Amino acid sequence: MGIEFEAVQKVIWSMVKALPTTISLSLLVLFFSMIIAVIFALCEYLNIKKTLGFIRIYTSFFRGTPLVAQLFFFYFGLPAIFPAFTAVTGFTSAVITMSLNNSAYMKEALRGALMSVEKGQIEAGLSLGYTEKQVIRYIVLPQAGRIAIPALANSFIDIIKGSAMAFTVGVIEITAAAQLYAASTFRFFEGYCGLIFMYWLLVVILEKVLRLIEKRLNRSFE
Repeated sequence: MGIEFEAVQKVIWSMVKALPTTISLSLLVLFFSMIIAVIFALCEYLNIKKTLGFIRIYTSFFRGTPLVAQLFFFYFGLPAIFPAFTAVTGFTSAVITMSLNNSAYMKEALRGALMSVEKGQIEAGLSLGYTEKQVIRYIVLPQAGRIAIPALANSFIDIIKGSAMAFTVGVIEITAAAQLYAASTFRFFEGYCGLIFMYWLLVVILEKVLRLIEKRLNRSFE
């Protein structure tokens, strides 16, 4: 049985219909992951002792267990103990779980970027009359953000690719669309060929956009 290019076109069209779900899921995960990562990275940077133990356990758990296991735990496991979680949709569960998972990785990138800012600049800011909060806001965060961009860009790419796991909890994104098409037509090669091409195209476009952003930010510091 040969390759049917018409089947490839059809599966790509079915994925295009599901593309808004993949994009919205990825953007929401990026937004919430970034918020959690920034808060936790700052807590470690400022050495807020009451939070350090929790952050270490949090980071170890979400980096040390597979994403698919976390999705199953939050979507299928928790409702068995807490009935209120049965009202949580697959999409919401995927956003929450993926945000918690990715924030653990992004936090490490941000913490490393924060630690790379020279202490002399912080001391200079304090000597000029800035408060500690102002030093962090106007001196530390802008430089740390610039340093962390490559790592955060990789995290966003991982989020796009990781969104494929959302189909395991019933979210009809591009992976689910390709799988449904392949299962209904038995054109598995064409279905997954189209899926791989779609993810590759998304990542290539995203890489170009992130490089432009990085170049513009680097110019502002020249």
